[in-house]
Amino acid sequence: MVVGLARSGVAAANLLARKGRDVVVTDVKSAPELKGSITELDPSVRLALGGHPEGLIEGAELVVMSPGVPSDLRPVRLAREAGVEVMGELELAWRAFEGKPFFAVTGTNGKSTTVSLLALMMELSGSKCLLGGNIGRPLAAEAAAGESADCVVAEVSSFQLETIDRFHARGAAILNVTPDHLDRYPSMDGYMAAKAAIARNQRDGDVLVLNADDPGCAALRDSHIKDIPGREVLYFSRSNEVKGCFIRHNEVYFATGSDDDGALIKCESIRVQGVHNQENAMAAVLLARAAGCKREAIVEALREFPGLEHRLEFVRELDGVRFFNDSKGTNVDAVLKSLEGFLDQKVVLIAGGRDKDSDFTLLKQMVERKCRAVVLIGEAAGKIETVISGISGPLVIEHAS
Repeated sequence: MVVGLARSGVAAANLLARKGRDVVVTDVKSAPELKGSITELDPSVRLALGGHPEGLIEGAELVVMSPGVPSDLRPVRLAREAGVEVMGELELAWRAFEGKPFFAVTGTNGKSTTVSLLALMMELSGSKCLLGGNIGRPLAAEAAAGESADCVVAEVSSFQLETIDRFHARGAAILNVTPDHLDRYPSMDGYMAAKAAIARNQRDGDVLVLNADDPGCAALRDSHIKDIPGREVLYFSRSNEVKGCFIRHNEVYFATGSDDDGALIKCESIRVQGVHNQENAMAAVLLARAAGCKREAIVEALREFPGLEHRLEFVRELDGVRFFNDSKGTNVDAVLKSLEGFLDQKVVLIAGGRDKDSDFTLLKQMVERKCRAVVLIGEAAGKIETVISGISGPLVIEHAS
């Protein structure tokens, strides 16, 4: 049984069907609401839509949850009580790839950029890798299509990590941990525990990469990361020399105690700019080296990678005004990192949208330093205005819809 017919649910159902399993998909939405998803399903998949009928789990051998499905949903809870195995789409896909090494990245921000850059480093080194997970196609869809690869590069969210069991990452990175999705998790500790699961099943010879500058990463490491004999823990930092990757005199250094240690590339030579992208680049470097990527391929990727859409993406310059699209900055920390990358106080910030129970007080100091005007939109507009309205100086605040 597959619970939730979104992209991951469709991918999981099709993978199971193509392995000869008898599959039923259930969702609270009705068939008309799910018309687009239904057309993508294998014809053998049965549907139980518009709710979760009584007796649905009778005879079930496996329940696969789509990311975001609450763990206390009744059919999931009943399945666990009946001793039925419950897993997520990520776990299912990992098992389907049958031993291919996974290099997985999680964190509140920067995941998509980091995995895309890492995949390019691997390709330039001559490895055939699959990129998927929370970016591109679900990994179960790649497995169902029978795609072959030397390794898998996976962007994984906290939602996906909630439902892993044996999932194993040869290389894992946690980029940062700041408040997000607190409308789902009862506390920051619950959110951190979900993120930390990426490293739970690592073993001797594996690599874990952490952000040495991020207080959330430090708290997660101290409370949720267990010591594993033989696993190497590496760090990246913009401010301190650490074992791993760091910036000194505006140059990225690689330092793990290997013969390859030393200066790697000047920061201005990295094509994607911004302090947050320096961090993403260093994380990608460390995972790439763990995967055996060639030094010259890593440097070439850093010079050539253009970045991703909607992530501090330069749009155009008009009448002396530069426009940037940072619409993927959907939490406070992402906005802070983006604003930090601008060197002067000339930014007009358009902000707002959905409120995920975020602490907008963290914006106040950076907005005061970097912005001359703020345009507020969406349900979070009033909450943000309350925070920034007390800023001293000539800050213009407008509302738009």
